Amino acid sequence: MCKTKTRTDAADPRKTISATRNRPSLSPSTSRSAAATASSLFSSSSTSSASVVSLSTLRSSLPENPLYSFSEISSATNNFRSNRLSSSSSAFRCSLRGRQVAVFQRRISRQLDLQRVLSSLCKCHHSSIADLIGASLSGGNIYLVYEFIAGASLSACLRHPQNPAYTVLSTWISRVQVAADLADGLLYIHRNSGIGGDRGLIHNHLKSSSVIVADPSLNAKICYFGAAELTGELPDDRIRDSGEIRPDPGPALARSGSLKMKVKGKRGYMAPELLTAGTVSQKADVYAFGVVLLEILSGEEPLKYRLDEMRGEYERVSLIERAAEAEEERGLRRWIDRRLRDSFPIDVAERMTRVALECVQEEPEKRPDMEAVAGVVSRLYLESKGWAEKMRVPTDFSVSMAPR
Repeated sequence: MCKTKTRTDAADPRKTISATRNRPSLSPSTSRSAAATASSLFSSSSTSSASVVSLSTLRSSLPENPLYSFSEISSATNNFRSNRLSSSSSAFRCSLRGRQVAVFQRRISRQLDLQRVLSSLCKCHHSSIADLIGASLSGGNIYLVYEFIAGASLSACLRHPQNPAYTVLSTWISRVQVAADLADGLLYIHRNSGIGGDRGLIHNHLKSSSVIVADPSLNAKICYFGAAELTGELPDDRIRDSGEIRPDPGPALARSGSLKMKVKGKRGYMAPELLTAGTVSQKADVYAFGVVLLEILSGEEPLKYRLDEMRGEYERVSLIERAAEAEEERGLRRWIDRRLRDSFPIDVAERMTRVALECVQEEPEKRPDMEAVAGVVSRLYLESKGWAEKMRVPTDFSVSMAPR
């Protein structure tokens, strides 16, 4: 379960997101610090003995041996027949070593120094990322073990399969909180070089279905952290036996920080360079984040097809194109999800849409990095909190509906 984070400050702007299409430039602040999370861990007592207990509890939560045997995974999932998380996925909920976990089965393209890479990744923790606990290898598959989070995917929260008119995220502040959580989590991933080398990690699987909205806090957590590394999506010549990423040999790739990887992803979230050249970089993650942010704002899926009755053909509808048209025609109020009942700060919504459109620029070099994006989203979250406080119905008086 994820505890609700309190955002109390936004730092001074340090970067500027490049303006395009004659839009004013954005001046983001740095992302929110994890100090609030750390302070809450030790806030129960100020005594040294209590701190020792807290540190002991923290250490005990870290995996001593992140490698599971295949027999452990098979036994916990009843030979992969029980507690499937969805009918179409190779994901299972089970109990391993006394802890509720989610196990995901993935194909692996080559063998790695699993112990080293896994141990490094399992030490990475962030409140907006589902913790990677361990893994197991068997044949050509790797079984990734993550903490189990009670909740539903962001895609299901935005588009209820049985009741399209219903959404869990029915308020503006709940949606901006999800956006801020995702920006913080992805920034942490991009800054983290936990498996060696001087570059950060790449998620490579960000989409609304890979984000869990926790119940009841409505905080968001990014799933599949470390999956790109552990499934062998990095090319062979960039992985040492130790599992460390080698510096990029090509000067052009070194400038962009991009890698040649296997093209894995879902259309609608994949950056253009992924589809054309199979080039994956942190800027491809930024593109995917922009698409997810547009989903959060509109409630719509990235790509859909509708019937043109005049021509009798189906036409593709792009969420990115619709958002850009709405911004250019100053029609964002009609484009924002109607289930919010027109209750949101329009100026904040406009700037949030602008951030998303900056993230989905065609050319990677025109997209901002996640530090800039997280700073802007953090500031807009704080502005939204202020707006919500002003709009809140007073609770210090009573109202009677009885006849007089």
